[in-house]
Amino acid sequence: MTKSELILRLAELNPHLYQRDVERIVTTIFEEVTEALARGDRVELRGFGAFSVKDRDPRVGRNPRTGEAVKVERKRTPFFKTGKQLRERLNTAE
Repeated sequence: MTKSELILRLAELNPHLYQRDVERIVTTIFEEVTEALARGDRVELRGFGAFSVKDRDPRVGRNPRTGEAVKVERKRTPFFKTGKQLRERLNTAE
């Protein structure tokens, strides 16, 4: 599901809201999650999962084309861990 599909679905489920308001709400939520992760904070959505940032140490990698050693700098990557309810829902027999 894309962001625009999410907005359309939420607008369909909430006909009392204007689509532009739903779009503003979804965009604001994504921006807040992004800003929290940029600060190094953890974002938890109960029953869904938790977003956090993992630090990856610097290392020596290899250029796959030439095999040459390449220095890879320290970097921060987003990480998502599913919540218990989401895992259970995905793994129930239909």
